[in-house]
Amino acid sequence: MVRGKTQMRRIENDTSRQVTFSKRRNGLLKKAFELSVLCDAEVALIIFSPRGKLFEFASSSMQQTIERYRRHTKDNETNKPIEQNLQHLKTESANMLKTLEDLEVSRRKLLGENLGSCTLEELQEIEQQLEKSVSIIRARKTQIFRDQIEQLKEKEKALAAENEKLCEKCGTKSWKGLSEQEDNVPYDESSPSSDVETKLFIGLPEGRTRRIAQLN
Repeated sequence: MVRGKTQMRRIENDTSRQVTFSKRRNGLLKKAFELSVLCDAEVALIIFSPRGKLFEFASSSMQQTIERYRRHTKDNETNKPIEQNLQHLKTESANMLKTLEDLEVSRRKLLGENLGSCTLEELQEIEQQLEKSVSIIRARKTQIFRDQIEQLKEKEKALAAENEKLCEKCGTKSWKGLSEQEDNVPYDESSPSSDVETKLFIGLPEGRTRRIAQLN
């Protein structure tokens, strides 16, 4: 008579469930014993019944086997993060290499190299990138010029202030004050400095005239 296949689900009948538990528990303990003897394996088996009763089997010592299991689990947990980190580093390294290759190809294209395989759309995109870069560079250069001009103006103000302080200590007027004073002085035609004496002599010099008269 062919035995029917047992469905893997909870047995609802309490009596049938208890009978099945006893049979399979004994079979599992027997198999554990056979495995430890035939294969010289260290086997530890722990079973709790539905009512909380403990059944166990150990080929050597249950406590030693549990400690060995804990050490093995701890070592695996310690090594697992290292392996995960190594795998993560390998993935990152591969991604970085790919990124570097793409950047190198892009750099060569921006320098006008290896353009034979570029389509018209790619060439237009490269042209737009270059125009944008030139615009940014020019704007930055203009800003640097403005900053330098502002710095020179600040230096000029500082030097002018220092010059005024030195002139005050020496009791003289600064070049700025003198310049303003000269600009504010009115022009007077009657002042002595405005008169210009001009003597125009026509003829021979006086000494030569006297000699000629004596000879005659």
